[in-house]
Amino acid sequence: MTTTVDPNYWSLLGVSPECDSNELKSAFRKEARKWHPDLNKNDVNAEERFKLINEAYAILSDPKKRRDWEKQNEKHKDIFDNRFPTYEEYLELILGIRTNLNKETDYIDDQYSEPSEDEYENFEGTSFNEYIPATSEPTPPPTLIYEDQESIIEISPEQALYGSSVDIQLQDGTLVEVLTPPFAGDGWRLRIEGAAIGCRDHFVQLKVQTDEGLRIDGLRVMYRLELFPHDALLGCAVDIPTLNGSVTLQVPPNSSTGRLLRLRGRGLEYEEYRGDQIVEIIIVLPDNLSDSEIALYQRLNEISMENY
Repeated sequence: MTTTVDPNYWSLLGVSPECDSNELKSAFRKEARKWHPDLNKNDVNAEERFKLINEAYAILSDPKKRRDWEKQNEKHKDIFDNRFPTYEEYLELILGIRTNLNKETDYIDDQYSEPSEDEYENFEGTSFNEYIPATSEPTPPPTLIYEDQESIIEISPEQALYGSSVDIQLQDGTLVEVLTPPFAGDGWRLRIEGAAIGCRDHFVQLKVQTDEGLRIDGLRVMYRLELFPHDALLGCAVDIPTLNGSVTLQVPPNSSTGRLLRLRGRGLEYEEYRGDQIVEIIIVLPDNLSDSEIALYQRLNEISMENY
């Protein structure tokens, strides 16, 4: 990379030539974090900008290099000539902060001087090991573990049917427009690749439910019907909510948990197609059973055992 005497070094880091070393370092860290390619995979210009930022800091932070640059406008060696370093490697090469101590050799500056206490302050909230001389016994570095992120957004049955546009806020505060697909269903998960911190994925889970407990799945409507054991055993008539008001459902005798009953034509409508509503039977026990009720269940259990 070729450099010339140009204020771009100062403008790249957003500082003036009168700034002190702390201001220069703080500006570099901010810009390096902002433009590191690992955090900007969708920006084709991020890598080149990141290289320029590192070159600017390498020149301006070294008094001799800075004087040579200002007086003679000489080219200097680009630390990225051979390959593009990892995030950990550039911290070691530029700042002298060592985050990977598992190497066979240690990086030592030819013009080493004892660092001050603030030399190894946290980098934008990320902690690093304190400086360890090459002759010291290395200790394991901290491990940064990033996880996928997930958001839950609620959309209406109509939005689920035709698709919609929803804005969500990422972990770093960025607003992203998410386009939900047509015929979406409750519980669907959409992935935004590389949008979470650490280039992890951000998942968007869709919640498509009504106040009555109806869940949308494409053109179908799903509903969980809770029944007491005696109602499921003997059968009963129950009022069921639908998208167009309640209807009476006749539950057949001997219905078990997991049995599915169909209400034809009670789902969503799209052109000439009409979905059904599916009712799933779930057997539950009443709260606060009386002693006499418990006794009846015990007697029923005894009769069942006698029949086997």
